[in-house]
Parts: sequence; structure tokens; C-alpha cells
Amino acid sequence: MTNKTHSMVSEKKLLYRVQAHKDAEAFGRLYDTYIEKIYRFVYVKLSNHTDAEDITHDVFLKVWQYLTQNPQKRIASVSGLFYTTARNTIVDVYRKRAKQQVVPIEEGHGVPEECRMQKIDTKMEVETILVHVKKLKEEYQDIILLRYIEGYSLKEAAQILDKKYTHTRVLLHRAMKKLQEIINV
Repeated sequence: MTNKTHSMVSEKKLLYRVQAHKDAEAFGRLYDTYIEKIYRFVYVKLSNHTDAEDITHDVFLKVWQYLTQNPQKRIASVSGLFYTTARNTIVDVYRKRAKQQVVPIEEGHGVPEECRMQKIDTKMEVETILVHVKKLKEEYQDIILLRYIEGYSLKEAAQILDKKYTHTRVLLHRAMKKLQEIINV
């Protein structure tokens, strides 16, 4: 059994424990597996640490509630459940922001100057690319984030996005082509 197969079987067992017994320890293990990935996914979309932390918290709370309130519901993909919940929660944030103007507060207070300076070059490069990624339509953003930021294979990304593998491959190709057009303008 490969590590990936073992991991999927392990996740299914944890999922069963959460749904059947409301097992907080099992959910804690799922949390440990997905917290950084979901936080990163949300942060890339929102570009604000505080908002990303709040939304990530909401995602895990929603997943817990969904799993414990729907014990008979078959979940095809644990990662798909987390990412779908994250995407839907982000859409809710966008809708809410559209109704009100939000002014972000500068982040980084309390962090030593030398630590911030070491990260500036890398952060500027990533932010420059992310600015261009954010110009893409939502499904293009999602496939690029899942494939290149989160490191999922196309097959895994297809599961998460609930799309066929061939459609996901075409989607990634189109997204990258469009991103390249935007960057070269």
C-alpha cells in the first residue's frame, strides 16, 4: 500500500469516527492534516492574515457541524469537502465585502525588522504573481492554487473541484495560458 493510499484509508477511518461518534480527537487529526493547506488557500484569496485565520476557523467549524449533523452522508473526498467549504466561505466573504467597504489594517506589528526584511524579496515575487492570478476568473484561480500552491496532482485537484480529470487538465492549461497573457501585457 502506497503512502497516499494509506493516507486516504486513514482519512476515511477518521471521517467515520467523526460522523458516527462525533470523535473530536479524530477531527483533530483531520484538522492537523488540513489546517495549513486550507489557511494558505484562503490567504491567497484574501491577502489578509487576520481574515484568513477567521475564515479558516469558520471552515473547520462548518465541516465539523456538517459531518456531525449528517452521519449517514457519504463523503467521497475529505480534501474536497474542506476545499469546497473554504471556497464557499470565501464567496460569502466576497458578497459581504461587496455590501460594505473594508479597510485593511497594516500587518506585521511586533515582528522584528530583520525578520520582515528577509522575507520581502520572496514575498514581493509571490505577491506580484498572486496579483495577476487574482485577475483570473474563479475556477482558474482555484486550479492554479490547488496545483501549484498546494501541490495537488491533477487527479486530486479534479476530485477537490468535483470535475473530470480531462476537464481539469484543460482548465489548468487555459488558466496558465490566460495568466501568461496577463503577465506579458
